[in-house]
Order: sequence, then structure tokens, then C-alpha cells
Amino acid sequence: MRTRLAVLTSLAVAVAVAACAVGCWFVVRGRLIDQLDQSLSGGPRAGGPPGADARPGSARSICDLQPRKDDPFRRYQPTLQVISPDGTYCSSPGTSPLKVVPGDVAIARGQKQATYRDGQTADGTPMRVFTHRDPGGFAVSVAKPLAQVNESLNSLALLLVAVAAVGVVGAAVAGLLIARAGLAPVDRLTDVVEHIARTEKLDTAIPVEGRDEIARLSRSFNSMTRALAGSRERQQRLIVDAGHELRTPLTSLRTNVDLMLRSEETGRPLPDDGKKRLLVNVKAQLVELSSLVGDLLDLARDEDVADVGPVPLHEVAENAVRRVRPRGPTLRIEDEIAPWYVRGDAAALERALVNLLDNAIKFSPPGGTVSVRLRDGELTVRDEGPGIPEEDRPYVFDRFWRSPSARGLPGSGLGLAIAARAVRDAGGEIRLDPAPGGGTAAWMKLPGTPLPAS
Repeated sequence: MRTRLAVLTSLAVAVAVAACAVGCWFVVRGRLIDQLDQSLSGGPRAGGPPGADARPGSARSICDLQPRKDDPFRRYQPTLQVISPDGTYCSSPGTSPLKVVPGDVAIARGQKQATYRDGQTADGTPMRVFTHRDPGGFAVSVAKPLAQVNESLNSLALLLVAVAAVGVVGAAVAGLLIARAGLAPVDRLTDVVEHIARTEKLDTAIPVEGRDEIARLSRSFNSMTRALAGSRERQQRLIVDAGHELRTPLTSLRTNVDLMLRSEETGRPLPDDGKKRLLVNVKAQLVELSSLVGDLLDLARDEDVADVGPVPLHEVAENAVRRVRPRGPTLRIEDEIAPWYVRGDAAALERALVNLLDNAIKFSPPGGTVSVRLRDGELTVRDEGPGIPEEDRPYVFDRFWRSPSARGLPGSGLGLAIAARAVRDAGGEIRLDPAPGGGTAAWMKLPGTPLPAS
């Protein structure tokens, strides 16, 4: 990139300098030619040099003049040439005659106006020629050599080429220095990113200086690495917590299976009642293990909600209540549900409500009441259990967290975490509060409308 910037800068300056140089050369050339033309048109006209008259037939007087050999400025005098309408011509003595062109004859005949043109003498000397019609019926050409103009232009061209070369070289050096200074933050950013990729230390911060695009890119990288570090930390914590939770049922299953195998190997089979209790215990542990694995899979799914659309929350709540009624046969489950429509994942929201109702049933005393109320987007699940201690309330939505009083009850500690994530995905909020008169009230609010979307 540094080389490309330097090359592009050099090319841009080279094009600009070349355009300016060419433009300057043409402007100077035009001015020099204009000055030469003015000197030609302001010189001797009809009769040529001093001493020649302007009457008809004066062309012969021009031809009869003899040059003054002792005049040091003779070579700076203009070349004069008279052209008759029939195409014959006569030039001033001591000079090479100009090559006559058809336009000169047309001017002599009065068919064309006076003109400026580039011409040549008979010996090939480039000349600037001004031709006009004399009152005597002839065309008079006044010419001066272009040597001085060409020499000046050649000198100017060499000067412009030298200046352009210095400018391009200077631009290349300046572009390289500017590119090196401008890309220095990119080099530092690259070094830090390569260090992070090599060491996988996502907590490494990229230095941020200023408020330019590089600083913005550095802040974006820092935000990305922080997000990746947080994601990796959550994954590691989930793996550790899941391993810890899976270890207990797996150890219990292994113990029970070993016990049954040992009893068969030693020839002392367990009594039928003992074997039945053992198998029932194994089944319960398998159910708990299946539930835990299901919770882990649900919790580890992608954060993006795959099927988001209008959801009748009241129907979701009624389905959840209907599903959990058989799980609390000794409890009275009361519901007061008003229509409410939200946007979200219907299955995830129903799973969240089932988890809240399962907790309410689990902690409610026999013969107690669990009430479910949905009105204006606020859903409350209330139980008559012992409640949640104040010091435990900040941790209730953490994964695998279980209060000391609930550790002897079945469950994985993931239900409330799953419920909280489902509510947040739907744009709502959730919390657990102590209920008036005792127990716990799980409160959640979801944005929506009481009428279905049209």
C-alpha cells in the first residue's frame, strides 16, 4: 500500500506537471508568434524597404536594390517579396526568395484577405510570413526567420522538462514519506492484530490515537475482540458448568449400574423390591439427564431467532398452563389471560412460560395456588412458596445457579436462564419479585398490542 500510494502520488504530480508544462509551452509559443506577427504587420508595406515606392511597377525597384554589405543589422531586416497576379515574384536583394503558395497569388488577384502563415525560403529556412495586397495590384510578403522563436521554445522546453523531472522526483519522495507516516498507525494495528492471532489473547487492547479512520478501525477491533473474549468466556463457563452438572447424574447412574452388575456377577441378585427401586432411580436419573441435555442444547443454540413473527401471547400462555396442569395435581392453577400480540419466537416464549410455571409448581406447598395473569403485555406468575432470599435475587437468571433451598429438588438451574433469554429476544424484560403475602412473583413485560396485526 505504501508503494502504491507513492506511485499514485508521483503519477498524479507527473500528469499535473506535464499538463502545466505543455500548456505553458503553447502559451509562450502563441505569445511569441503574436509578437512576431505584430512586427511583420507593422513593417514596410507596399514598396518594401526604404527607397521603394508604392506605385504600380514598384516590384522592379525592389529587385534593383543592392544590399548594403556594411550594414551589421542587415540579417535582422525582414525579407520582402512581391508577387504579381500572374504568379511571378521578385524578392529583396541579398535574401533567399520565399516559396510562393497559391494563397499568395490569390491575395495578389484580390481574391483573399491578408494572412499570416508559416513558410520557407528556397534554401529551406523556416519563416513567418505576412502577405497582404498592395494598392499597386501586387501581393507583398513580409517574412522573418523563426529561428529565434524556435530557439526560445526549445530552451523553454528543456527548462520545463527539467522542472517537471525535479517535481516528479520530489513528489515521489514526498509521497513515500507521507505514505510511511500515514500508514504507521496501520502498521501498529497490524502488529497488534497479528499478535492476537498468534497468541489468541483476546484481552489485548489496540492503542487508539486521535479521531481519524484508523482510530475508528482500532476501536472497532477492540470492540470485536471484547465481544469475542466475552463469547469465549461464556462458552468456557457453559462447558465447565455443564460438566459439573452432568457429572452428578452420570456418577449416580454408573454407581447404580455397577451395583446391579456386581450383584449378578457375585451370584447374589438383588431382591425384587430393591431392584425395582434401583431401576426407578436409574430411570429418574436418565430423565433428569435428558432434561439437562435438552436444556443445554436449547441454551447453546444460535442467538439469532430463526422464526420471528406475530405471536398471540395469550394463546402461548394458555398452552403453557394446559401443559403444566398435570404436573401439579394437588395445586390450584388460576389464570386470567387477556389478548396480547407480540413479535417473537412462539416456541421459545412457550418454553419460557413453562419454565416459570414449573418453578412455581415446584416451590408451592400442597394445596397451594399458582396464579397466571396477562394484561396489557404484563404477565405475572405467582406462587405461594417460601420466596427467594434478597441476597440470592441477583443470581436467579444465571446459568446453573440454584439457591441452597432448591439444591435438593430436581432441576438443572437452566430454566430461568432460558426464560430470560427468550424474553430478551422478544424485546421484553423479566424479573422475580417477592409476592405480597409471601411467595414469588415472576414478572415479564413484552411490547405488543391487544389487537392482531392487520
